[in-house]
Amino acid sequence: MVGTQERPRLCVYRSIGHIYAQVIDDRAGKTLVSASSNDGKTKESLKAVETSLQPKSSARAIAERAKAAGIEKVVFDRGGYKYHGRVKALADAAREAGLKF
Repeated sequence: MVGTQERPRLCVYRSIGHIYAQVIDDRAGKTLVSASSNDGKTKESLKAVETSLQPKSSARAIAERAKAAGIEKVVFDRGGYKYHGRVKALADAAREAGLKF
């Protein structure tokens, strides 16, 4: 799976406590935008939220930042994780926020 300038790759990484997302242009070798449940503003709003709800906030943040950068279409890279739980929640919330994949 390769992200291009027209359709960059939305890459997901999840750890036990957090979830991370990056929009990457593989041809240029650059991360265009990123967001995580460990970001400053996102982290403040998620202090009292359980881990199953963290992906929604991270997905909204990544979608807003991607739209600000002029990105609407992406390729979803689940990073080898099953499309279930927090990974699925992030994908669904990113779609709801306006990203197309």
